[in-house]
Amino acid sequence: MKSEWQLAVIYFVFRSILFLQIPPIVSPVIFSQGTMKIPKLTSHVSCINKKYLNGPQRSNVPSDKVNFSTPFPEYSPVSYTATSVLKGPVWADKENTQGIKFNTLDGKINRVSYYGTYKVIDGLPINPVGRTGICGRGLLGKWGPNHAADPLVTRWKRNPNNEIEKDKVSGKPLLEFVCIKRKDTGEWALPGGMVDAGDTVSLTLKKEFGEEALNSIEMDKATRDKVRKNLDQLFQHGVELYKGYVDDPRNTDNAWMETVAVNFHDGDSNFSNFKLHAGDDAGAASWVVVDKGIKLYASHKKFVEAVADANCAHW
Repeated sequence: MKSEWQLAVIYFVFRSILFLQIPPIVSPVIFSQGTMKIPKLTSHVSCINKKYLNGPQRSNVPSDKVNFSTPFPEYSPVSYTATSVLKGPVWADKENTQGIKFNTLDGKINRVSYYGTYKVIDGLPINPVGRTGICGRGLLGKWGPNHAADPLVTRWKRNPNNEIEKDKVSGKPLLEFVCIKRKDTGEWALPGGMVDAGDTVSLTLKKEFGEEALNSIEMDKATRDKVRKNLDQLFQHGVELYKGYVDDPRNTDNAWMETVAVNFHDGDSNFSNFKLHAGDDAGAASWVVVDKGIKLYASHKKFVEAVADANCAHW
């Protein structure tokens, strides 16, 4: 049986290990001992009381009336579905919801929400987070959840001597992540995209990163094969950060964005020899230093902050 002084030493050592935070001096494996999940959103900001993207002004929704369970008899949302959606592209539902099977796998289309079972009233799915001031689908193709996948590719910022650089004020190591500039809003964002019917999230993560950040579509076969090999290696070990509703400016009362955000850390600098080149829906692509001052599209900043926090990196 251990004496009191032995127990005291063990307790002191345990507290020291628990609270001591030592910045990594070599590239670690992101979240090698677990994950940091971001809590699901219970409210939204980007999709209320603002003008819809290239559309009408949303009806006003007071902050205490966002939840549909709160009585709001005078609520009169503007009805809007973009012309581009009404034209019936392959990725969009028909305007009439009859025959759509909500809250389940509808053929190849996943209509299950990460948020849980959502209500369907008079044939229309209801946004689980609350009112947005607009009904219809806006710019979104699917009634109900529109599923996306967002890859967060990171690496340590290094100097010419291959040493990890640290912030001069915080003293913490600097992380960089791949960021693209969206053509539709002009905002910087993660190089993600929609999960096509029949595709898996893992396939979408890799495909969207290649198309938006590397412009793999326009590469010659030899280069594309080399990039694909590196992508396969990098995307083998991802850590899920978030799965759920996204505070997206395209959301409406009847159509909303959901995503799976996954972190892939390029510890071996496999992409150092590949120049980022915007493609598909991106206007630009770049490695950006992680810092709390960055402004990103929708909920993307929360994903970046989670990675920085889990690795004791500068934020």
